[in-house]
Amino acid sequence: MVENAGRTLVCSVLFLDIVEYSRMSVAEQLEFKQRFNEALRGALEPVAPRDRVVLDTGDGAAVAFLGDPEDALFAAMGFRDATRALPVRLGINLGPVRLMRDVNGQINMIGDGINVAQRIMSFAVPNQLLVSRSFYEVVSCLSRDYASLFNYEGARTDKHVRAHEVYAVGGQARAARRVAETALRMASRGGLGGWILQPGPLGFQRSALVAAPLLFVLLVGSGLALRPQQEPAALEPLKPTWRAPKAPATAPSKPAVAPAPQSAPATAAAKPAPAAPASKPAAPATGRVRLAITPWGAVYVDGERVGVSPPLRTLELEPGTHQIEIRNTSFPRRVETVEVKAGGEASIRHRFR
Repeated sequence: MVENAGRTLVCSVLFLDIVEYSRMSVAEQLEFKQRFNEALRGALEPVAPRDRVVLDTGDGAAVAFLGDPEDALFAAMGFRDATRALPVRLGINLGPVRLMRDVNGQINMIGDGINVAQRIMSFAVPNQLLVSRSFYEVVSCLSRDYASLFNYEGARTDKHVRAHEVYAVGGQARAARRVAETALRMASRGGLGGWILQPGPLGFQRSALVAAPLLFVLLVGSGLALRPQQEPAALEPLKPTWRAPKAPATAPSKPAVAPAPQSAPATAAAKPAPAAPASKPAAPATGRVRLAITPWGAVYVDGERVGVSPPLRTLELEPGTHQIEIRNTSFPRRVETVEVKAGGEASIRHRFR
């Protein structure tokens, strides 16, 4: 760990917390913390000491995994399965962490990676494991078996009004580890799988080195175009223009049929009906709102999610006042009120910093 001090790394961070720890008596705190530490040591045993950094937070712990993202998943699931009697919340995030030395000369870590991990953990109920979208995006791409472990829980907002999309982890650690064991058996036969799972530069496994640029592409290049599995509307291909659904038109009432006059002679010639006046072209019923969002943002119109910009560029809305909300999981949300006029055009430009 000495060579990593002073560096900023993209790694998986597991944050654990004993629920209602501060309200316990000193004797209860001592008992719970001893059981907590024993379970954590057992869960971290398969991970090499050089591939992890463990911080004691008093009522819990934070662990940064510098190697494979699966290490954090297996350790968290193993800890959860071994501590069903302990009221512990767990959260995992994949993000940037800077390693540094504290006043005692021990390795410490700061950065958005650990901050978001704590926020994700705070959304969990006792004995629940939640992960952030960034962690889900990378791990679910490694294997279909991993993807089946996650259930989308929706977006949560923390005390800093920052939105986070979270996923709950189901299943058991033993079942999940079978996937890794199968991958290791494939690696022993050689081929691409063996190359990925072999140690790479600086002692990191090559799968971790592949995951880092994959995360960068997902967050910056594609703007997180993948949507959660349990949002059917989000799974549909996004179009550059979104149109507000039209209200159903009411069926016109049938005109009453006037009775034919009985006194008209049968031989009278029928008069031609007067020509209908030419209809005037209908005025545009909608207005447009053009979007220029950098690097990306989930777009909500009057509280309803309509897509992600980019690629979404234009909104077609009914005339009137609309509230446009743009969310990015790494920054505070942006809310603007737009007055839309029929045939008119407005624009929203915003760069998340």
